[in-house]
Amino acid sequence: MIYMLVMFRFKNFSSFRDEVILDLRASSYTQHPSHVIKSASFNLLKTLAIYGPNASGKSNLISALHWFEQIIFSHMFQTSPEDEKNEGIEAFRKLPPIRPFLLSEQVDAHIEFEMVFSHQNELFQYGFSMKENHILSEWLMVNDHLVFERDPSTGLTFGNKFKSQLRAFTKYREDRLYLSVLDYFATDDVKKLIDCFKDFFRSRFNVHFELIFESSIKGTVHAVPHSPRLVNDEAFRAKVAEYIRFIDVGIENIAIETEEVFDEQMGKKIKRPLIKTIHSVFNVNGSQVGTKSFDLAQESSGTLRFLSFIQEVLILLERGGVFIIDELSARLHPILTKFIVDLFQSDRNSNHAQLIFTTHDTSLLNKDQFRRDEILFVDKNDLGVSSLYSLADLKMVRQDATYHKDYFSGKYGAIPILQTSFPENRG
Repeated sequence: MIYMLVMFRFKNFSSFRDEVILDLRASSYTQHPSHVIKSASFNLLKTLAIYGPNASGKSNLISALHWFEQIIFSHMFQTSPEDEKNEGIEAFRKLPPIRPFLLSEQVDAHIEFEMVFSHQNELFQYGFSMKENHILSEWLMVNDHLVFERDPSTGLTFGNKFKSQLRAFTKYREDRLYLSVLDYFATDDVKKLIDCFKDFFRSRFNVHFELIFESSIKGTVHAVPHSPRLVNDEAFRAKVAEYIRFIDVGIENIAIETEEVFDEQMGKKIKRPLIKTIHSVFNVNGSQVGTKSFDLAQESSGTLRFLSFIQEVLILLERGGVFIIDELSARLHPILTKFIVDLFQSDRNSNHAQLIFTTHDTSLLNKDQFRRDEILFVDKNDLGVSSLYSLADLKMVRQDATYHKDYFSGKYGAIPILQTSFPENRG
C-alpha cells in the first residue's frame, strides 16, 4: 500500500491572500530517480525543501497544513472519554479563530482548504471553506467518485455511487463538518472510507512546528516529544540509540528509568517513565571505566531536536506517511540536516515516506541534493501577500545551475532586501 500526499491547496489564509497549491506531483525530469515515488496514477516527490526570507510566509504555509489537520481532528476525534460522557456526540475540541489575510481594505473572511492524498489504495480529495467557525461548503471525492458536496445555497448533494447509503443523513450543523456526521452515523462502505480517511491523519500525517519544541536554552528543557515506542519497544529504542551514536554526540545508549510522582487527578502516587541518555566515564588515562546517565535537560538543544526528529523519521520509513517540519535545520548542524533529507531520498525509503520542510540552510541548495521541482520558494510582495513557486517554474534555470550561488545573487527572488547602509548610519 502507498500512503502519500498528492497536493494541498488553500486560499486566503494568514499572509496568503490568493490560491496556493503545494504540489508533490513530479515533473518529467530524469535526475535523481530515487527521489520519485512511482505509482499507477501519479509520480510523486519524496521531498520538498521550502526557502524564503524571514517573514515571507514559510511558517504560514506549514501552519495552513497544521490548521487543516487540526480542524479535522477537532470535529472527528473526541477530546477525552470524560468529554464524551458529559457532552455525548457533540463533544469536540474548540479551536481559536483562524486568521484570513488581513492587509486588504476590505477583509474577506472566507478561508478555503483542500487536500488530495492516497491511503490504503484509496485516493481522497477533501476540502471545505469556512468563515470564522462556520463551515460554508464542503466536499469529498474518493477515487474520482463524488461522495458528497455541501453548498450554502443548494444544501447536500450525494454522488450516485453513495446516494442510497447517505440520503438518510441530511442534517448537519453550520459549525460542524458534515464529515463528522458520517463518521458517527454512516455504515458499510462509507464508514470504511471515513475510517480510512481518519487513519491517514491519525497515523500517517505529522506536522512538527519549531514553536512546539521546548526552550532552546540548555538545561531548561523538561520535555521532549517522543513516541511511546521509545519507552515501550526495546528494539525500536535500540535503533534510535544506534542513530544517536552515528551522529557522534557522546551518547552511548538510551535507557528508561522510572520515578514516582503524585497524580492529583488519581489522588495517588504513580510511576512515570524517564528517558535517560547514557554516557561513558573515563579515567585519567582515557580508558572507559563505567557509564553515567544524564537527564534530557543536560543534553544540547540540537541533540534533543535530532532525538525528537529521528523517532518520527524511523517510524515513517518503516510504515510510510508524511513528515512536515517548520525549520528542519534549526539547531542542527548542516550535515545532520542533510543526513535526514538523504534518508527520505534514498532507496532505503521503500515505503515512500515524504518530507516537506522549510529551511534557511543553503548548503542543501544544489543539484546533487535536489531536483528543480523539489525546491520551492516563498516570497512576499510590497502588499504583504505571500506567494509560492518552485525552481522548476523559473524556465531560465538550467539543470546544471549552481542553485545556491544564483539564489544569493537574487536570480530566484525570495531573499531579504537590505538597505544600502546600517540603520544608525541613515539620516
